[in-house]
Amino acid sequence: MAGAPATDSAAAATGAAAVPLLLPLDDAVAGGGCWEDTAISLGLVGVQLASAAYMVVLTPVLALGLDPLFLIAFGSLCTGILTVPFAVKLERKKWPSELTSRLFFRFVVLALGGVTGFQALMLQGMKMTSPAIASAMPNLAPGFIFVISGCLGFESVDLKCRYTRAKILGTVVCLGGAVAMSFLQSPDARSGHVLPRSADPAASWVVGCVCLLAAVLVLSGTIVMQAATMRRFRAPFTLCSVTSLIGAALTAAFRVVTSGRLGPGTPQISLQIVLSLVFVGGVVSSACIMFQTWALEKKGPVMVSMFNPMQTVGTAIFSVLFLGGAMQLGSILGMVFLFSGLYVVLWAKNKECQVLAADRVEKSKTAHNDMEKALLF
Repeated sequence: MAGAPATDSAAAATGAAAVPLLLPLDDAVAGGGCWEDTAISLGLVGVQLASAAYMVVLTPVLALGLDPLFLIAFGSLCTGILTVPFAVKLERKKWPSELTSRLFFRFVVLALGGVTGFQALMLQGMKMTSPAIASAMPNLAPGFIFVISGCLGFESVDLKCRYTRAKILGTVVCLGGAVAMSFLQSPDARSGHVLPRSADPAASWVVGCVCLLAAVLVLSGTIVMQAATMRRFRAPFTLCSVTSLIGAALTAAFRVVTSGRLGPGTPQISLQIVLSLVFVGGVVSSACIMFQTWALEKKGPVMVSMFNPMQTVGTAIFSVLFLGGAMQLGSILGMVFLFSGLYVVLWAKNKECQVLAADRVEKSKTAHNDMEKALLF
């Protein structure tokens, strides 16, 4: 799962492609029957729970000495290789006639941010805090994306519009929930006997939370750039494959330059188990990307994003069951605020899109009527 470029939530760090990540942010129209809706809903829940389970599995492995850059490099390589056949089969006709330097530069930046930067910060933050906190932080992304898009002019910001005010309010609530989770959850609530203790747990916890916030900022910026790229390059599987492979190469090169070798670190587990985890992560990541691509096409980005918090819930439950972790009241309240803010942002975005679509239809009708009147005279 490590290896999927920036996609929704912690998914990019754990492999379930995230929603936002490799796909255009266009608004799709919901459709389909009851059985299709049920299948998509259950599938999206499964995607998030699979990501949650993988995060929980990775936590003790990282604590035993597995190098995050090794995991990112080989996980991204697996994801890129496994998605290449789908890209060739389904999107070959969408490829541009030539690879321009500008498009290649975008690929490199997306790989550097969505694969190497985001995942490295996310895994390091998860190692220093807990899987539950790490899976909750990326839910800040929709609010940060709104802020970045507004500053760059990609998102309409009209303070007189109630939906714009709702998005701003949701972003503030999200950020407040993340801060509450970071500072109200005690470092001692981590998975006690599994994770190593630092000399200063509180300082380590703060640094880990800063890493997670930085990861979300990198993710948000990457998503905005992906959206801009996908306007002219509408091939999500190809973009996933290319950025995964470039990201794997960049991560491996950085690892070699900084440490002089490309190895798993000094893990206290066998290399065979490490490679098995990486391969399974790549397979599950690719499957999640395929399913979320199909679900996004069928139901649109809002519905897909609504299931992101399931990963946090699943991670918290799995951590308590299998890692001996504990969720404190402050952290739970922070999650409630974070999820509430997330849903406010998504609701406002959905409503705003409906209003804009209605306005476009109304303008089209008006223009058509004016044309008919002109022809009559």
